[in-house]
Amino acid sequence: MTFQAGIPDLLRSMFDAAVAAAQPSLCLPAHLPEPPRGRTLVIGAGKASAEMARVLEQHWPGELTGLVVTRYGYAVPCERIEIAEAAHPVPDENGMAAARRILALVQGLTADDLVICLISGGGSSLLALPDDALDLAAKQDINRALLQSGATISEMNCVRRHLSAIKGGRLAAACHPARVVTLLISDVPGDNPADIASGPTCGDATTCADALAILRRYRIAVPDAVTKLLESGAGESVKPADPRLAGSEIHLITAPQIALEAAAEVARKAGVTPYILGDSIEGEARDVGIVMAGIARQVAMRGQPFKAPCVLLSGGETTVTVRGDGRGGRNVEFLLSLGVALNGHPGIHAIACDTDGVDGQEEIAGALLAPDTLERSWGKGINPRSSLANNDGHGFFQALGASVVCGPTLTNVNDFRAIYIGAPP
Repeated sequence: MTFQAGIPDLLRSMFDAAVAAAQPSLCLPAHLPEPPRGRTLVIGAGKASAEMARVLEQHWPGELTGLVVTRYGYAVPCERIEIAEAAHPVPDENGMAAARRILALVQGLTADDLVICLISGGGSSLLALPDDALDLAAKQDINRALLQSGATISEMNCVRRHLSAIKGGRLAAACHPARVVTLLISDVPGDNPADIASGPTCGDATTCADALAILRRYRIAVPDAVTKLLESGAGESVKPADPRLAGSEIHLITAPQIALEAAAEVARKAGVTPYILGDSIEGEARDVGIVMAGIARQVAMRGQPFKAPCVLLSGGETTVTVRGDGRGGRNVEFLLSLGVALNGHPGIHAIACDTDGVDGQEEIAGALLAPDTLERSWGKGINPRSSLANNDGHGFFQALGASVVCGPTLTNVNDFRAIYIGAPP
């Protein structure tokens, strides 16, 4: 059975299935705790937090109030939980105001009260409350520098935790002595709760010294006050053994692996064998593209390590060291690198998208790659290698009509990549 003509549709269907599997409506209700004797307060942050709040409202049997902050354009109507919107990936005044209000809301709670914290990817910038040692402008500058440095998400979030007044377990500590139940949607490789939105309700084993070493490793300039904060240890996060976290529970409700398995099922139903290569692949996006191209060629030409037709699935969070001034994101960077390395290899198609619907800073989820993509780009006078060197993945694929635009998905389980390798002729 061949899908040559419909391969782009198949790849898009797999992406859609991955996103659908991570919807809060499917994964959140089963994890709701029993209502408390006292108050129920809902707080949270992330690209999926508003939809999580709506689902919680629909399934909660008692009274509740609260506030969550999500990305601009990701708000949904709620009746009892207020939804605030703020900037991502660089924090803004609205995010800082929402963080202050959330900290104020959790003051004065008792042991009879319950705090349900809804956390998903994007919360690091949306829940922005800098330590007193730096202002928002400095935090924004450091955040931009980290995003362009090639640092991993774990490294970036280590720095964020130690420059924050709310992350790194501080929010859970502020809720003490109330019971805190955190429901997480993971968007990070390895699903480490401390790295999801920089762990506002999770004890943090990393240190100020670790954060300082990361800043120095990537040669990120910071104000003297930040250096002093980290060198002195004054910015230390809340540690896992802190007694204020004794009443805190953390539940991972969905993750990249679940999304990949849903995509794999779509492939099977279409008669194509799926292979999940990993849900936590990291590294420079263009380097991962080259490696994946090598694997795809080996499958196509040698039947190793898999027989074609098949589809190679992977997730995780790659990084981009920005050297050019193009329009891009890590998924289109990966895909363009993959295409350059494959150089029009027949029978190989691919899709790479961010499951939140936004790759980089544009409302474009990612793109599709076909065997004739490079040929078509040359025909339009677009040099794919130059586009890659300029970090211009969005510009490249948009010019070819190959961008994937889906709007806000209301969830976020990180990158989605699928490479289809057709049967040999």
